[in-house]
Amino acid sequence: MSNSFENYQKRKLISSYFSVVLSIALVLFLLGILGLLVLNTKKMADRSKEQITVSVFLKEEAKEVEVEQLKKTLVMSDYTKSATYVSKEEAAMAHSAEIGEDFVGYLGYNPLKNSIDVKLNADFVTAEKVAEIADDLSEKSYVDEVSYDKVLVSMVAKSVEKIGFWILVASAIFTFIAVLLINSSIRLSIYSKRFIIKTMQMVGATKTFIRKPFIWQNIKLGMLGALLALVAIGGVIYYVNINFQDLGLLEEPYILIILLVGVFLLGILISLVSTYFATQRFLNLRTDELYY
Repeated sequence: MSNSFENYQKRKLISSYFSVVLSIALVLFLLGILGLLVLNTKKMADRSKEQITVSVFLKEEAKEVEVEQLKKTLVMSDYTKSATYVSKEEAAMAHSAEIGEDFVGYLGYNPLKNSIDVKLNADFVTAEKVAEIADDLSEKSYVDEVSYDKVLVSMVAKSVEKIGFWILVASAIFTFIAVLLINSSIRLSIYSKRFIIKTMQMVGATKTFIRKPFIWQNIKLGMLGALLALVAIGGVIYYVNINFQDLGLLEEPYILIILLVGVFLLGILISLVSTYFATQRFLNLRTDELYY
């Protein structure tokens, strides 16, 4: 009879631990995936911004030395991702291929101009900064015109800001919910030991002494849950990287390492804080309140 009761208690304890580990693993996995989404949303937004081209059209009388100097200045500028010189002949060939006919032969001359196509770094793609760059380039005597899609620049910048804001809001809400879920699981596991806690307190054990084994036990469960979550997140990263290589998930491995370490530490931190407050609650209850 005694062995049956002990086996029952062990199964109950294992079930309780499994429930805590599973809930921690699932919640941290979802948080990790959300973090991955946040990081790659910014990356995709930056790539979209960096596809916008500012075309610097040069005057016919622009000297080769002036053009080379401008190219060097643009390449060395903080706002430049790339600067490509496009001769009017190359521009004509590209335009002819696009429209499907030789417009130069039809007109009898090439109306296009030599230009430098500048792609900007994402941080500089705002309506104000692009306008400032365009005005600065237009002041040069050998520059005929600076052209870019103003509507597209404004639209992309505003869209990125909105998306970023709502993703941050969703992240904050989901993190709060995740903390509540893990906290509830840990509180339920400690609830089953409330009489043990009160008995230890009644025989003179200090609160710190009583809390210590519970905190250490749940930290270990939190670490185990976090490890399971990391394995699952690693599997998702591997799958996405194989099937969607354009996302470039592994281009900046240090960011992924920070994310994974953050998920692991978050599992430990939430377990520690939740266990502390859960044990504190039962330590502060009167004996007759333990039955409710």
